Parts: sequence; C-alpha cells; structure tokens
Amino acid sequence: MSFQQGLSGLNATSKNLSVIGNNIANANTFGAKVARAEFSDMYASALNGVNSNGIGIGTNLASVAQQFTQGNLRTTENPMDLAINGSGFFQLTDGLSPPSYSRNGQFKIDRDGYIVNNSGLRLMGYMADAAGTIQPGQAVALQLPTAGVSPQATTLVDIEMNLDARQGVTQPAAAPLIDFNDADTYNSATSLAVYDTLGNPVSLSYFFQKTADGVWDVYATANGTTVAGTAGAPAPITTITYPANGSSPTTPSAPVAFDVPSTTTASGALTRPITGLLFDVSKSTQFGTAFGVTDLSQDGFAAGQVTAIAVEANGIVMARYSNGQSRPAAQVELANFRNPQGLQPVGDNAWIRTFASGDPVGGVPGDGNIGVLQSGALEEANIDLTAELVNMITAQRIYQANAQTIKTEDQVLQTLVNLR
Repeated sequence: MSFQQGLSGLNATSKNLSVIGNNIANANTFGAKVARAEFSDMYASALNGVNSNGIGIGTNLASVAQQFTQGNLRTTENPMDLAINGSGFFQLTDGLSPPSYSRNGQFKIDRDGYIVNNSGLRLMGYMADAAGTIQPGQAVALQLPTAGVSPQATTLVDIEMNLDARQGVTQPAAAPLIDFNDADTYNSATSLAVYDTLGNPVSLSYFFQKTADGVWDVYATANGTTVAGTAGAPAPITTITYPANGSSPTTPSAPVAFDVPSTTTASGALTRPITGLLFDVSKSTQFGTAFGVTDLSQDGFAAGQVTAIAVEANGIVMARYSNGQSRPAAQVELANFRNPQGLQPVGDNAWIRTFASGDPVGGVPGDGNIGVLQSGALEEANIDLTAELVNMITAQRIYQANAQTIKTEDQVLQTLVNLR
C-alpha cells in the first residue's frame, strides 16, 4: 500500500490554496499580478525507465507563475499617480542595490525632490538640462528642480490685427503729431507687457495713426514714456503701408527694431533698457471692418517658481512655473523583459531580474513594444475575485478527495491486518 499519492495531493492542494489566498488578499493591491499554481505529475524512475504499466506516485508543485496581463486603470486626483497602459515596468533604485521593477505607480515627491514610492525607492529615468532638453543615456534617479526659472528679456513682439480702412486721417496739421492723452490724434491703440533682463514687466502701448489712404504711423510708449523722439515731439517707430486690396503690408517688409528706454514703474522702481526689440506687423491687414487684435504675443517672461508637475504619455515630466512657463524636467524610462514570468517577486509590489527573465530593455513610454503612461491613474490588480473564489471551492473539494484517498488506503490496510 502507498499513501504517497494522497499525501502529495494534500501537500499540492494546500499550496494551491495558499496561492489562491494570496491572490484574494492582493485583489485591491495596485500593480499586483495574479499568480497561478502549476503542477506536474511524478513517477518513480529506474535504470531501465518507467514501463507502460507504471503508476505515478503523485503530484508536485512545478511553479507559481504570475500572469502579467493588463489590469484595469482607475483614475485618481493625484497627478503623481502613474499607470502603464501596455507592457513595461517602472525602474526603482535605492542608490545601492540593483534596480527593482514595479507596475505600481503610486509615487510622491520626497524632501529632496526625488520621485519615490511608498518604500522610499526612487523612480529612474533621464534628467533634463537647464534649457529643458532631455539628456538620454544611463537612467538615474529622477530629482525635480527646486530652483526657479530665470527671467528672459523680450526680443520680439508679434501682432496679428486689422486696421479699419473706413476710418479717416487723424494726424494733426501741426506739431506735435500725436498726443497720447488725446484719442482724437490717433485711431486705435493696444498694449501688452514686455520684460527687461531682470524680468521686470514694462507696459508697452502701441498707437496706430492714419496719415493717408493705406498709410499708418505706429507710435509706442513704455510705462507712458515715448520710445522714439521726445516727450514734446514723439516720433513713430515705423510706418505701415498697405496695398489696394488691404492684405499684408508692403512696408515694412521685415520686423522693425527699436529700443525701449529705462522707465519708472508705478512703484517707483527703474526698469532696464530693452535694446533691439523687434516689432513684426507682417500679419496685419487693412480691411473695411472694425479694428481688432486677434493675436499679440512676445517671447519674454519674468522669473518663476515651480508650482505644479505633470507627466505626459511619453513619460516627460513637465514643470510648470508661476510665470506661466512650462519646461521638461525629466523623462521616465520604462524597462521590458523577454520573459516577465522569470522575474522574482521581492514584495512591496516589486520584482528583480533573474537569469530566466533576461536583461531589461530600457526605453521611453510609447517606443517599440513599451506601453504609454497615464498620469492621474493607477493600474488595478488583474485578479478576478469571482474566479479565485470558485478556484478556492474547487481546491477545497480536491483536498477533501485526496484526504478520502488516504482514508480509503487506511481502510484497505486495516482489512488486511484483520485477516485471520
């Protein structure tokens, strides 16, 4: 008599129940992957092999294989929550040990500016230089900038507008040719803020004065001070001439350069001069409709501090500043494996590479067979709770059946012992 088969069945089913129980326990763990107990039969071997009438001696737990299928994505309110839609793993490091890999994207920013998970492991990727250019290469721990962005002086003002061709000439017959405080001496005006080298805003106003049919003089003031001529005799910074059909001007044919002098702000501070400021009117028109500015832009900005962080689908971490600027700060690198089931789980929703998994293949999200990132979302466990409960019932019945096998063997043995 042999109790081997029943004992091996009890042992294997007990391990299967442990796997099922672990799956159920992690049904609400973000980034967790369902595990499956895989079994193999056992035969006693001899020098001449197993004959055709050989009876197996039970079963054996061959492997506990995790299934790396895609889990559902759950949206959150945290922009630092990241979900991988597709294949790939986040790379995490403690700075000493080899990287570990995870699908759990619950990240935070620590006191030093590093992007870390709940275990304090740092997310890896590529850093950007001061100009916001990503520097690909060896993946490093991502550290977000703490310093603000330096100001940039304005070099170009671009305007898109229409000057009303129906309006009459407003240029006075005698000097001064324009009075900025008298709206009867010009037809239209608009303004915007430009910035000096220190990032101080300068209110730059443009005044458009019709001098003849299809001809307009353009004057400018900075914080109320004329930028050309004198206070008593302002001079235009350019003259715009339109063709008969009122389309793009014939002159000037290129952006006009002028200097903005140092001025005094309302608070009494002095602004720095802005030299060689270009004014582009090539997108302006003169049609018989009301004056309107459809676009007025300039390329300068004040100093700013980091106010928010956003992660794009390609893994680029965008830093948003208080001056309205956005600049890449880093890019997340994901890793993929030829055989993800060869990874060794180490807890805390992480795995480490093994010989069976092969070496990691790094890449940015969206490249090749690597998935994309979704910010403000987390990947749920791919565990089907209903299926696990059914599997648990099945495993329980199998355990009972194996116990019955042992009980039957015991009864047969008892019968033999009772023979007289």
